[in-house]
Amino acid sequence: MGTQADSGAGSGDSGQDAGYPGQRLGYPETGPGSIGGFGQRLVALIIDWALSLLIATGLLGYRLGGGAGGDAEAFKPLLVFLVMNVFLVGTAGSTIGHKLLGLRVERVTGGYAGPLLASTRSVLLCLAIPALIWDGNQRGLHDRAAGTAIRRTR
Repeated sequence: MGTQADSGAGSGDSGQDAGYPGQRLGYPETGPGSIGGFGQRLVALIIDWALSLLIATGLLGYRLGGGAGGDAEAFKPLLVFLVMNVFLVGTAGSTIGHKLLGLRVERVTGGYAGPLLASTRSVLLCLAIPALIWDGNQRGLHDRAAGTAIRRTR
């Protein structure tokens, strides 16, 4: 899967008796640097998706409900979401939603994810299922595969 054994992504990372999310990664329990909470991440995702819909509507001519089953039209917002995530996470470390909610995507070892890891993470995020399966550190499979984590900035 591309995860590192020292990233807390080992097969024994069931989340039971793990303490708080991020403890095995050496992150603080609360405050800056701790793992971003589910609520924060969900709101950031909703903001980013809403922005993707607006951009797809304004720049790509997307019409909400306009794509019939299998029509490429239906994938325009997802394409915008993918490009936005790769570019913003790969260069700035956070999407607009992340930034507004005080979150950033970092390598587990520290520092920005960069374009390659941001691409891996974003493609898997767009598949949805990897993002819905978490480990004991509240990292989805997309973050585990990329060796990243969403951390609080404030």
